[in-house]
Amino acid sequence: MVPGSIVPHEYPELHIEQGPVLEAEGLQIGVVESLQGISWQEITITGTANHAGTTPTRLRHDAGYAAAKLIAFLREGISQENGATLTTVGTIALEPNAINVIPGSATFTIDMRDPDEVRLQWAEGQIRRYLEELSEQEGVTVSARQLARFQPVVFDKTLVSCVEEAAKVAETAYRRMPSGAGHDAQMIARIAPAAMIFVPGKNGISHNPAEYTEDDDLIRGAQVLLDTVMLRLAEPV
Repeated sequence: MVPGSIVPHEYPELHIEQGPVLEAEGLQIGVVESLQGISWQEITITGTANHAGTTPTRLRHDAGYAAAKLIAFLREGISQENGATLTTVGTIALEPNAINVIPGSATFTIDMRDPDEVRLQWAEGQIRRYLEELSEQEGVTVSARQLARFQPVVFDKTLVSCVEEAAKVAETAYRRMPSGAGHDAQMIARIAPAAMIFVPGKNGISHNPAEYTEDDDLIRGAQVLLDTVMLRLAEPV
């Protein structure tokens, strides 16, 4: 194997974790063996806007209340039912957005992630069924629009094992783990062997001015990356 030929044929990626697990467990390196599947949806619930003071509860078709019920279901009916599935509502907009008016519409997003495709599909099905129930119970109309969908990625076992061996050589405290965020390696894995190395970040904060990783952790991660490359180059063709 020609030195440097790892570049077009294999892709070990070094990154901060973007989460709190390594820091919380006092670990220095994450050996990433998979990447979660991601499902993004935009949900729109349409009810009837009416005066907040003159419309009895029994006669309301409150889009805001319906949205709140679905948001609670994501946590209590999906994430608690299956702890591996993560659900997040990151944006929400109510109309007409007035303090004394029952919301006539609610539009919000769902970010759902799971390292297992079967579980992710199960969770998507649960949302569809709950929306049907919600429409009937609250007298509202609902629609869902898929914004993005990526299947889970399992990284190359040989390359992952090399990262693990490099972590041992560097005498680091490490663990195998999935990635909860999307990365370039997710796309490269479709066409070439890929794996990832995580280093801890302070409080799991990323994409933020407060993002911080200790210099020693950065150097240690770079050493594990270098050792991974050298281990792969040393293997016979």
